[in-house]
Amino acid sequence: MKTRHFVLIVTSSLAMAACSDSPPPPEPIRSVKLLTVQADALGAHTEYAGDVRARLESRLGFRVGGKLVERPAEVGQRVQTGQLLARLDARDLALGSQAAQAQVSAARTQRDLAAADLKRFADLQKQGFVSGAEIERREATLRAAEASLQQAQAQGEVQGNQAAYARLQAETGGVVVGVEAEVGQVVGAGTPVVRLAHDGPRDVVIAVPEDRVALISKGLEASVRFWAT
Repeated sequence: MKTRHFVLIVTSSLAMAACSDSPPPPEPIRSVKLLTVQADALGAHTEYAGDVRARLESRLGFRVGGKLVERPAEVGQRVQTGQLLARLDARDLALGSQAAQAQVSAARTQRDLAAADLKRFADLQKQGFVSGAEIERREATLRAAEASLQQAQAQGEVQGNQAAYARLQAETGGVVVGVEAEVGQVVGAGTPVVRLAHDGPRDVVIAVPEDRVALISKGLEASVRFWAT
């Protein structure tokens, strides 16, 4: 038993000696490549809120002032060319147009009288009863009457147009994006009443923070998602 025990001890010592004589091999040195990874390189994306706007937008108002009695246009409504957007009380404008037409009738009567008077004196001159000076005076009277008639007609057209201006109509098709006057309100000439976004091209307007502007370039792919239609 003692001899067997001695052999085991010697064998263990030899094994330990053999291990101590053979050092472990060094680990190989591996080369690596360093990269600076940014958020964009990982495929990340950023979302920004924006608005879709018409490229052309008009603020429409009346050419004359008055009291607003009707405004069928509402925000979000689609309108066609010539559609009524708002209307003023046109009674005073209609009275003005009627008065102007009365002035035209009076001026036309004066012109006709002057023309008839000239013809009568021209006939008398042929018979030798009036002088050439009388004819010249009648001709001057006729020219003045014709000028007065032309002026009255022009004024009548202006008054007639003003009566028509009591109706605000869409000059093109589009969508009402704002109203700036209510029924019963007195508005002046040129005061905006309705804002109309024209049909046609649309622009997407997005607010981008200043520190992100440099990351955006022409040709960069982007997608648009609408929250509502």
